[in-house]
Amino acid sequence: MATSPISTAAATDAAVNLLTKAFDVKLNISDSESPVPAELLQSSGTGANTTLLSLAAQDAVKSKLPALNDAQNAEQAQWLTLSARPSIPVDELNTALSTRTYILNTATPSLADITLYARLKDIVEGWTTENFKSHRHIARWFDLVQHFAPLKVSEYVAIDQTLDVPREVKAKKGAEDKGKADKKEKKEKSDAKKDDAAPAAAKGENAAAGKKEKKEKKEKAAKAPPPPPAKVTPTMVDLRVGHIEKAVKHPDADSLYVSTINCGDPEGPRTVCSGLVKYVPLEDMQNRMVVVVANLKPVNMRGIKSAAMVLCASDEEHGKVEFTVPPEGSKAGDRLYFAGYEGEPEPVLNPKKKIWETVQPGFTTLDDLSVVFKDEEGKVCPLQTADGKVVKAQTLVGATVR
Repeated sequence: MATSPISTAAATDAAVNLLTKAFDVKLNISDSESPVPAELLQSSGTGANTTLLSLAAQDAVKSKLPALNDAQNAEQAQWLTLSARPSIPVDELNTALSTRTYILNTATPSLADITLYARLKDIVEGWTTENFKSHRHIARWFDLVQHFAPLKVSEYVAIDQTLDVPREVKAKKGAEDKGKADKKEKKEKSDAKKDDAAPAAAKGENAAAGKKEKKEKKEKAAKAPPPPPAKVTPTMVDLRVGHIEKAVKHPDADSLYVSTINCGDPEGPRTVCSGLVKYVPLEDMQNRMVVVVANLKPVNMRGIKSAAMVLCASDEEHGKVEFTVPPEGSKAGDRLYFAGYEGEPEPVLNPKKKIWETVQPGFTTLDDLSVVFKDEEGKVCPLQTADGKVVKAQTLVGATVR
């Protein structure tokens, strides 16, 4: 990973304070309070809002923030430079966030997110309903950052996620684009005809070379076949206890919630989209324990990347859907497994291997509401913690669990 210095741009005092609280790093800029030598903090001489983090101070927080590649480091430098200007380009930021959860497309907030959040806090507090409607992506991002647990924000800005906002519609290609495409197609056909006019002698040579290549392929095909693929079992699925810290409505999808869920990952909570709006009230999505499938391949859901799935039970008609409930006393990140299928799960389920699609049909609930897996031989295996406590549905018996 690249380690280009953060000090190429200014960070606000508010951002420094957030980092101090979040990561227990002593970066206070007040001479009377700061235990850090003065040389660790470099003043730009343009006021309190443009205090630079020195290279030495950066080292204290760099390991706590998401790792960035070269492109992300370059983009972060641009956003930090913009954050130091008197006027923040909110329209540009709103456009950038239309296809990203966080500014640099990271799994958790970066220094760019924290700095811009701190700079925008006073501005967003004064926004009208129309401001929120015209900057819906900033509103969604701002609420996620302020509820990011490590930041320990004490006073939240009220964000109304229920506003009736018109959908964004991508413009269709016009007649001019169609004309260009037609010209390109005609040119490609013309070039293809020229290629077909090659000398007959060259064709003969190509044919001879082709026969030789086919013969070599047949010889290679005689080698021993590859070993059969491993049997698909529930062991491959990473099931964990998760804690929903905050849930809001998706700004561009009426049926989706966007939740911040602590799954016990060292890099912090995940962003998860769930199609539960029809079945679970928004207030019931807050501050609750759930079961998550943690190793599905992340997918983009209407502009927001979802990094896990909440495991729910539903009736046959899918008219009622409810959470599966971890055992009392469970903690975020606790591993869950079906009895008899202990072991290490796959890091990420390969969609081409259809692992989830193979094992999920065996997930159901019993008369006592226990969540179980019924294997091909009819054996019933309860979903449980390491100490044998069982996951249950809330009310549904014989449910589909997925």
